[in-house]
Amino acid sequence: MGVRRLIVNADDFGFTNDVNAGILEAHQHGILTAATLMANGPAFEQAVKLARAHRTLDVGCHLVLIGGRPVSQPQMEFPRNVKHLMLRLMDRTFRQWIYTELEAQVQKILHAGISPTHLDTHKHTHLAPPVLDALCRVSQRFGIRWVRRPFDLPLSGNASFSTRAVNTSLRRLRSRFDRKLKAHDCMTTDHFAGFQLTGAFRAGELAALIRALPEGLTEFMCHPGRCTSELRAAPTRLKESRERELQALMSVEVRQVLEREGIELTNYSKAGRPG
Repeated sequence: MGVRRLIVNADDFGFTNDVNAGILEAHQHGILTAATLMANGPAFEQAVKLARAHRTLDVGCHLVLIGGRPVSQPQMEFPRNVKHLMLRLMDRTFRQWIYTELEAQVQKILHAGISPTHLDTHKHTHLAPPVLDALCRVSQRFGIRWVRRPFDLPLSGNASFSTRAVNTSLRRLRSRFDRKLKAHDCMTTDHFAGFQLTGAFRAGELAALIRALPEGLTEFMCHPGRCTSELRAAPTRLKESRERELQALMSVEVRQVLEREGIELTNYSKAGRPG
């Protein structure tokens, strides 16, 4: 088998202070190599301080169009969920505004002293063509070439039937998605994993996924965190599962599997360079 490299990326950096703490712990004591930062997150400032103090953690932009308030127009509110966003995307003015907002989010992160290495979106909203169009323009505007391609490997683990069905249906969008990235000179990993395992994995499931990784570069998306009263009060379905993901990322079993399989942990800063 050829070279297998793995980027372990945590979403939701900046969401809450206890999520931030879990992300940092997973980086310092586990296999986490990267995170994506929410410019509109309530714990954004603390996340920035942690990122600036721990430069080995690769930081990207977790671009948000669902939940919370826009950076460019904080008096407004984002749609509450994917369904509401899809309805808003029928409005031409809203579609045109998306680029302005994503640009503002990246600029906020840059102005905080962070040089983002990669882009992805909260709830994978860049699967929607108008959002993908805006994100690709942002990638070119700021020279942030790495973009997540969120089409999960066919490794279901403990995923429910409905989650597997959604993953299968999303793969139908892949051809247009890939053409768009190529047209804008964006870079992406060879493979992506984590969608079907979100909120549903422990060390055993993660070890099994690692053993089954194909050749090339894979991004594994995760959501570690500490679950205190702050996270329990936050608007997210991922609460106690973040603690389980954190423990899996720090487990001896997972580390041993990586070593036995000869899989190289890397991040976006290093992945673009040979060797």
